[in-house]
Amino acid sequence: MTLFSLGWNSLLADAFVSHAAAGLVPARVSVQHKHAYELLAPDGPMEAACTGRLLHSTVDRSALPAVGDWVAVRRRPGETRADIHAVLPRRTRFSRRAAGEDFEQVVAANVDTVLVVTALDRDYNLRRLERYLAVSRASGAAPVIVLNKADLHPDPAAAGAEVAAIAPGTPVVIVSAAVDGAPEPATICPVASALAPWLVPGATLALLGSSGVGKSTLINRLLGEDRQRTGGLSGTMGKGRHTTTRRELLLTPSGAIVIDTPGMRELQIWDVAEEDVDQTFADIAALAARCRFGDCAHRGEPGCAVQAAREDGTLAESRWQSYQKLQREQAYAARRADPELERANQAKWKKLHRQLRARNRVKYGD
Repeated sequence: MTLFSLGWNSLLADAFVSHAAAGLVPARVSVQHKHAYELLAPDGPMEAACTGRLLHSTVDRSALPAVGDWVAVRRRPGETRADIHAVLPRRTRFSRRAAGEDFEQVVAANVDTVLVVTALDRDYNLRRLERYLAVSRASGAAPVIVLNKADLHPDPAAAGAEVAAIAPGTPVVIVSAAVDGAPEPATICPVASALAPWLVPGATLALLGSSGVGKSTLINRLLGEDRQRTGGLSGTMGKGRHTTTRRELLLTPSGAIVIDTPGMRELQIWDVAEEDVDQTFADIAALAARCRFGDCAHRGEPGCAVQAAREDGTLAESRWQSYQKLQREQAYAARRADPELERANQAKWKKLHRQLRARNRVKYGD
């Protein structure tokens, strides 16, 4: 194992100069526990914990180490444990709003490609896929859509075309990891062949998707062994069972690095720019550009191209509603992340309420 086989590059080397001068060594986070970490380094794996100084100097918990992060550590003499003194700057990061909380949760860091995995079973959902695409683009990594369990769909090629239509320019691959190696239609490729363009030495891929879509089975195919625990279909729901309970960085025989993640029952967005949403809904953005007015709200204004497309069926109502929902969530997340935006939003609503009260006083003579 070398630094470069773990994804090290010249940018990281430049960022590490000051840490090297302090006698620290680089390592990569492979597993994140509640208060401890498992790391990979050229001289072997190690367990580690953050120093008190790092914990106290970190204002935002999202800046603490996450799976995929590079950290500067000092090994404890005669032990397999180490202390984490710093986290190197992240090139990319996949984040979400923590479930039931109001803070950023970094799911994976320094990822080159996000494999957005969905299953072609009863859990197949285009609207959920749009959400994953928007968040994947916001991470800075390149998204690839993986349609798994193709053996459970009557026409996987048609499903692939349907997905490609809502994600123009994004690669779509169709696999059936559970029966990989068995004779399949020409539209279904073996996992290793389908993902070969992204399985290059030193590249980091993160698998993301809902519970039960088959991420762990895909990981096992890439590893060439049944290392990750998998589960069969639920007898009542006909969907895959949740099996992965932690995020973990793994090395594949091809030299690529993959990050397995637990299935997400909900994906609330965090730090997704408006342009990331527009890129995911490029067809709607193109329609909006053709509206008569540049500030068209698409709510009945004359010359509204979006409204016309909804009326003639060119734009599906479900896709339009999905776009609006993500826009609202993006605006809310932006306000939560930027106190200035939140104050401006509160000031706007206070002004509107004052105007409404003034109109009511005039109307009712109060």
